[in-house]
Amino acid sequence: MSAPGAMNSETAGAEMVAPLRPISFGNPAVTVERRPDGTIYLRPKASLGDYPVRITDRLHHWADAEPNRVFMAERKADGGWRELTYAQLLASSRATASALLTRGLSAEKPIVILSGNSIDHALMIFGALYAGIPFCPVSPAYSLVSKDYGKLAFLMKLLTPGLVFADDATAFADALRANVPDSIEIVATRGEVPGRRVTPLAELFATPESAGLDSAHDAIGPDTIAKFLLTSGSTGNPKAVINTQRMICANQVMIRETLAFLKDEPPVIIDWLPWNHTFGGNHNIGLTLYNGGSMYLDEGKPTPAGIGQTVQNLREIAPTVYFNVPKGYESLLPYLRDDAGLRKTFFSRLHAMFFSGAALSPYVWNSLDELSAQETGVRVSMLTGLGATETAPFFMSVNPRTSRSGHVGLPVLGNDAKLVPSEGKIEVRARGPNVTPGYWRQPELTAKAFDEEGFYKFGDALKPADAADFDAGFDFDGRISEDFKLASGTWVSVGPLRARFVAACAPLVRDVVIAGINRDELSALVILDLDGCRMINPTLAADDLKTAASDPKVRQAFCERLAKFAAGSTGSSTRIARAVLLDTPLSIDLGEVTDKGSVNQRAVLEHRAEVIEKLYATTPSDNVIALK
Repeated sequence: MSAPGAMNSETAGAEMVAPLRPISFGNPAVTVERRPDGTIYLRPKASLGDYPVRITDRLHHWADAEPNRVFMAERKADGGWRELTYAQLLASSRATASALLTRGLSAEKPIVILSGNSIDHALMIFGALYAGIPFCPVSPAYSLVSKDYGKLAFLMKLLTPGLVFADDATAFADALRANVPDSIEIVATRGEVPGRRVTPLAELFATPESAGLDSAHDAIGPDTIAKFLLTSGSTGNPKAVINTQRMICANQVMIRETLAFLKDEPPVIIDWLPWNHTFGGNHNIGLTLYNGGSMYLDEGKPTPAGIGQTVQNLREIAPTVYFNVPKGYESLLPYLRDDAGLRKTFFSRLHAMFFSGAALSPYVWNSLDELSAQETGVRVSMLTGLGATETAPFFMSVNPRTSRSGHVGLPVLGNDAKLVPSEGKIEVRARGPNVTPGYWRQPELTAKAFDEEGFYKFGDALKPADAADFDAGFDFDGRISEDFKLASGTWVSVGPLRARFVAACAPLVRDVVIAGINRDELSALVILDLDGCRMINPTLAADDLKTAASDPKVRQAFCERLAKFAAGSTGSSTRIARAVLLDTPLSIDLGEVTDKGSVNQRAVLEHRAEVIEKLYATTPSDNVIALK
């Protein structure tokens, strides 16, 4: 949820005749305070309830109340499920914590985790949480996809870890040898690093409980740093967002009081979202633990190679709530449409769906509404909101009755929102117990992130859905830092324009970078969606971006969509006159894209300056698509 949950204002599902499936849900309402300078403060009328001192207090609760309930499960090699119960998680957490406490680890020497989601990863997390030792989950792409290990090298110097964990030491061996000094212990489930001793994770699990374990656990307080989560700035270098116990625990109560159906039955979720991001690592693991639920790890991904695994899992396990990014829903949609058995299981006990990270197209939203109504007679609510790594992440939420594409709702219990006029827009800022105290060892970035009243500055703009009734909630209005002026002095609101463009070019386009600073007209660097391109030309390879960008059928289909989009534009700030279909992937090393697929507009514009010059050349090159 480091990016807004939705980014265009088209209504999705408004014309559906089927009613919404009734679910328990919080009913946010706010008080409004207006200042003479135009600043507006929104405060929820209800108060946030009590929350635990430490998140492992909920582990104790469920291990006592439901010791044999499955907390987490992952696929085994034979196709079955390896299951971890609450009782097993508590026992393993205490043993691992005992081992970690002997190693002199601390915030100054935290644990760095390089691996993707797995039960062993979770066991390392909860051992660290139980011991009060901060950890930092790192995107596996920094080790396995990156060519120069630039981000990994930077964060290792920033964090100075005392221990590094990788589930498969062999897979991460090159990254470990290049970035982990001999003085730092390496722990792994399996594998080896040539020339280095690797401590087996089983050795930590077998550690006898320390006599001082309970005292160490009791010493964990609200301000204890639980973890560092990495987020990239405009320069591409990671920032380590401090996540305290207070942030995590308070946010889970905010989630539970808003998504109140979590109280009605323990959640069952199937989830692939990476734990190095706040959506998967805080929001989803947290609500599973806090509400005594069960998480089934999905090794699938919303890609042609990965979606089959997701579909197999969803055929077996019926979720009570489903979380995904828009691309995940897009990839799942044709399977739900064509597979009656999958559709029946998926919707059978589904209270709600939730997305974040980018815009969900009205086509996908409406299609899911139609399928759920076809299967169950009711629509399943699609929910979203606005959050960030810095807010742990839950900050604003829609409600089922008003949810639509582009709407982010109202601040949830415990959060104050500050709306500040900025360049003709309204910038939103947040303050609450779920907001980070800052960035680890980066005081200058911390100072820039907060205003004089202690509100965290999102950099996002909002606009009221109804200027006369703020209880109607707010719509996302782009990122202020992305907006720019044309040569005419006309402001371009990039966020809403991007969303409209992507929706208009569906299914061909995954994202777009808008260029035109100080130019006479707008142009676009288009990131193709290969799945969508193959709908136009099924002969295209699943991973051949270069061929897709030059394919006559794809280019013709895009030209038709671009022309139609331009015909509906209202002026120079909304008309894209030229475009190029990028034929090389965005670079994670250059900060152009995250491993979750979020695009850094500024980094792309900076590193693809030559492409932009070709877009604006008097005589455009053959690969430039220009409106006549």
